[in-house]
Amino acid sequence: MEFPYKAIGFDWAHTLVDLGEEDDCRPLKKVFAYLQEKNIPLPDFDICLKKSRELFKAMIALSRTTDREARYEEVLEYLLLYFKIPWQGQASFHEMIEAYFTEVYRERQVFPEVVSVLKQLSQWGVPMGIVSNTTNPVSMKTFELEGSGLKEYFDFCLYSSGLPFRKPHPTIFQLAISRFQFQPSEILFVGDNLCADIFGAHRVGMKTAWINRNQSEAPDDISPDHELSSLGDLLDIHAVNA
Repeated sequence: MEFPYKAIGFDWAHTLVDLGEEDDCRPLKKVFAYLQEKNIPLPDFDICLKKSRELFKAMIALSRTTDREARYEEVLEYLLLYFKIPWQGQASFHEMIEAYFTEVYRERQVFPEVVSVLKQLSQWGVPMGIVSNTTNPVSMKTFELEGSGLKEYFDFCLYSSGLPFRKPHPTIFQLAISRFQFQPSEILFVGDNLCADIFGAHRVGMKTAWINRNQSEAPDDISPDHELSSLGDLLDIHAVNA
């Protein structure tokens, strides 16, 4: 069966992976536990968590207006400075990051239909890439991808935390186009977010497929080329375009 597009870009969160219950308390507790094992004096946890939330909320709000990604590792760096935690020479910042995000990823689950869909597309010879907005460090996203069992299906991964701008800014999509080396109209972008994924990809000339698992209404000013109730519907696009 011939797929009507030469390549596919995928969003990650809520498209390929269910994030589950997102909780910033347990991950930060893992960082505290790591530092406590090093006998490093720590501030009151609840006060530190409150400061973390205040700062990260402000960074997220700013990212939505500037398309410059918020990065949680910068929040953690600030907390260490603000509370004067004497970690240097006794602990590893990389290990703190690992402790935090390993706990974050524990809740995540690949949607049930994803592996079979990616396997079929791979058998059809369709190149695939990930283009994801994330506040997580690129090294930890690589760790998450490897643990998900999906790494073998993707030719490249682009994460906003390692780039100047996040979706829907055109530069991240333009970079994906350059990686695929096809015309924008020959590439399908699949995502769940109408603004970041569908509007952003359309703006650079890509075709789009909106994953609408909740049967939401799309606004009049954003029109995906395809609407999917699950990723499994992606394999039926050939019938629409036949």
